[in-house]
Amino acid sequence: MEKEFRFIDLFAGIGGLRMAFEKCGGRCVFSSEWNKFSQQTYEANFGEVPDGDITKIDAKDIPNHDILVGGFPCQPFSLAGVSSKKALGRKHGFEDETQGTLFFDIVRIIGEKRPKAFLLENVKNLKSHDKGNTFRVIMKKLREDLGYDVHYKIVDASDVVPQHRERIFIVGFKRPMQFEFPELIGKRPKLRDILEKTVDEKYTLKDGTWKALIRHKEAHSKKGNGFGFALADIDNIANTLSARYYKDGAEILIPQGTNKNPRRLTPRECARIMGFPEGYKITVSDNQAYRQFGNAVVVPVVTAIARSVVKTLQQNKTRKTVLDYA
Repeated sequence: MEKEFRFIDLFAGIGGLRMAFEKCGGRCVFSSEWNKFSQQTYEANFGEVPDGDITKIDAKDIPNHDILVGGFPCQPFSLAGVSSKKALGRKHGFEDETQGTLFFDIVRIIGEKRPKAFLLENVKNLKSHDKGNTFRVIMKKLREDLGYDVHYKIVDASDVVPQHRERIFIVGFKRPMQFEFPELIGKRPKLRDILEKTVDEKYTLKDGTWKALIRHKEAHSKKGNGFGFALADIDNIANTLSARYYKDGAEILIPQGTNKNPRRLTPRECARIMGFPEGYKITVSDNQAYRQFGNAVVVPVVTAIARSVVKTLQQNKTRKTVLDYA
């Protein structure tokens, strides 16, 4: 890109969104992430510790920026998150006071700082949650209350990483823009492509865990549903990596022949299946790494969208909507 632009990284996780916008020439001027383990990983890779709880940060104290990016917490809206909360008798969606209302902190910051554009990411189920009411509230806030030109699309990352992973991306511009989401052009990689040649035995499931998964699947099969583990076809793509992967690896298990229990992906393989570069540093425990990559964005997908956002802003110079550079 011709000139550097400024962006902020909210609900930063381990920095997947930041990596994408830095690749497009951006400079991150502020980041926020409350989880201490994610902060550790973020610091190891970007040399700074993100600010903590965004609800306690005054929008006036956030530096001026051209683009706001944020993957606001998805658990209140995800299929797995909603199911688990219902089972526990807990609220979900916007009624989840600890996570669901964090979207309104994004609204608060956009309203105060008025960035030229934003990119938000969440789970596919955000669009259908509560019979579409949640998404209607989001669109009303962004379009009517804040006055932004908003575009959205559900994108499957399987063209660029060997994983079926659908996420919704919401792009907004302060003024009307001719914006189109990019078409992902990739080789549709196979799971085999990201597997390590030599893997520590600790990633092989113990007999007790493997037998428990088999019993669990058999019990659900008798009830006529498909819950249970998934042995991956390494010549195809895998299921969606989730933050619960640390528990038993059930959604993506790598077969190791008839005489050996299957294994989990290693943390490095999880990084690869999310499109993180080989040089990305993993400094936390395996369990924390599984949580972090399961919650992360697919870097090549976000990079393509980020490139389109920046290009759109730069192409609208005649409308005086191009990025301002200080």
